[in-house]
Amino acid sequence: MAATRHKSNYVKCFGTGDGWPSLERKHAAFFYRFGKTGLMVDCGEPIDGAYKASGLSYDAFDSLLISHLHSDHIGGLFMLMQGAWLEGRRKDLSVYLPAGAIPPVRQMLESVFIFDEILPFRLRLLPLHSSQSVIIGDITATAFRTSHLHGYRSRLRRKYHVDFNSYCFLFECGRRRVGHSADLGRPEDLEPLLAGPLDLLVCELAHFAPEEIFSYLNGRDIGRILFVHLSRSLQEDLPKTRRLAERMLADVPHTFAKDGEEIAF
Repeated sequence: MAATRHKSNYVKCFGTGDGWPSLERKHAAFFYRFGKTGLMVDCGEPIDGAYKASGLSYDAFDSLLISHLHSDHIGGLFMLMQGAWLEGRRKDLSVYLPAGAIPPVRQMLESVFIFDEILPFRLRLLPLHSSQSVIIGDITATAFRTSHLHGYRSRLRRKYHVDFNSYCFLFECGRRRVGHSADLGRPEDLEPLLAGPLDLLVCELAHFAPEEIFSYLNGRDIGRILFVHLSRSLQEDLPKTRRLAERMLADVPHTFAKDGEEIAF
C-alpha cells in the first residue's frame, strides 16, 4: 500500500460491488485524491473496516458525497462517522447528500449517539443541487441528477415522502476532469459528464445491458473507463463481460476494478 501513496491523482476503490450481498465485493465506496485534496464518494458497508485497513488518515478526505439513498451507497455512513470520531479526526467535514435526506440522517446520527458535542470536528450536512458546483479544496465538484430512482418516484412518491433524487458527479481540478456515474437509470444520464473530455470515467455496470452502455461510450473522448458496480450475473461471468467490452470498446482503455485497487489518472 505504501508504494502507491506517492500518486498525486488516483481513486481508491473501497467497494465495487452491486447491491446484492457478496462475500467477494464490498458495497460502493470510493476515495479520490487530487493533489492535496481528498474526497469520498458514497460509503456502502463495510467502509469502516476497509478504511482503517487502508492506512489512510481519517483527515485524508475533505468532504463526502452521497449519490443517493440506497443502502449499498449510504449504509456505512454511521460507522464511518463513529470511526472518524474515535480515531481523532480534527478537520471539519462537509457531507453532501440529497436535500430530503438531511433531517432523517441527522436524526439517525443522534439516535446512535453521534452527537455534535462529542465529535472533535464540525460535521455539516449539506444539500446537493443538480448542475451546481461546490468547491472542495482544489476540486470543483458538480452534481447532475440521474434517472436511477425515477421508477420508485413514479410508483411510490404519494406513499413515501423521501428524497428520490440520485446524482452522478464531475470532478475538475486544474486540467483534470473525472466523471463518477454512481447509479444510473440509463446511459444518457452521463451526457453532462461527457460534454468535455474526461481523464477517467468511473462507471457502474448493473442497471442496463452491457451492450447498451458500451455502445454509448464507444468513441467518446475518455482517457480511461473504470467499470465498477457490476451486476452479480456480469461479475460471475467476468471473462465474457471482458470479451464483450474488448470488442465494443476496442479503442477506449478500460479496466474492471477490484476492491482495494488504486487507479491513477
